[in-house]
Amino acid sequence: MPELPEVEVVRRGLAEHVVGRTIESVTVKHPRSVRRHVPGGDDLSAQLSGLRVESAQRRGKFLWLTFDDPGTSLVVHLGMSGQMLVQPGDAPLEKHAHIVATLDTGAQLRFVDQRTFGGWALYPLVEVDGTEVPLAVAHIARDPLDPRFDADAVVRVLRAKQTDIKRVLLDQTVVSGIGNIYADEALWRARIHGERLAAKLTRPALHGLLGGVRTVMSEALSAGGTSFDALYVNVNGQSGYFERSLAAYGREDEPCRRCGAPIRREKFMNRSSYSCPRCQPRPRP
Repeated sequence: MPELPEVEVVRRGLAEHVVGRTIESVTVKHPRSVRRHVPGGDDLSAQLSGLRVESAQRRGKFLWLTFDDPGTSLVVHLGMSGQMLVQPGDAPLEKHAHIVATLDTGAQLRFVDQRTFGGWALYPLVEVDGTEVPLAVAHIARDPLDPRFDADAVVRVLRAKQTDIKRVLLDQTVVSGIGNIYADEALWRARIHGERLAAKLTRPALHGLLGGVRTVMSEALSAGGTSFDALYVNVNGQSGYFERSLAAYGREDEPCRRCGAPIRREKFMNRSSYSCPRCQPRPRP
């Protein structure tokens, strides 16, 4: 699933190619892609048609567009395979293009989603902590790349959690944008095993961990994100290449880039965790 760097890459593409454009029409080709918009596809099409896109915004993994109709936002759920592609109007339609918005330039913004876990939905904007966000995003915490991210406040929350640190890192109500990939990468950089209790870690260790999250996400963003297959692309259909720089995630039995020990893979929440057995020793029972 796309994490913060991948979603930010998409957001930047939308800011460049879609912001300032007017949506002339919207065609919904698959009802699952608008299932979160309760009034249905026809209503979504009618409400979006004629609106001018004012901004492309993001918090953590959540992405939305705002318009010249104050208080209205379009939340884009990328899900497992969602893509926001900007294509010429006469370009062949992708097999899994489930929503097509025609812009006043003649180009089209296409939502392509092979697995149909994602979709579009309209939500009112509400103010949370001095920032306007869609109602569906109101419970999501600020992410480490947010200028108003308060690391001290997050560390206080982390130190009150009697649970595994990796589990807390994935809690989007504590700190947003972190998924399985970047949690493993940040934990590797901080030399912390994901099963360590958050409450047992020192403040300096937690600040170092959050700093590692910020650093690895910034590096991934510079590389266009992490693309393991053709599903993770920017608005031009291009893949990111941060996979080449991963130190832990997906590198089972490969040598640790720091000490040479073979990276181990462990089960975690129906997924996998990757860590170095030497640099990141398991906590004692």
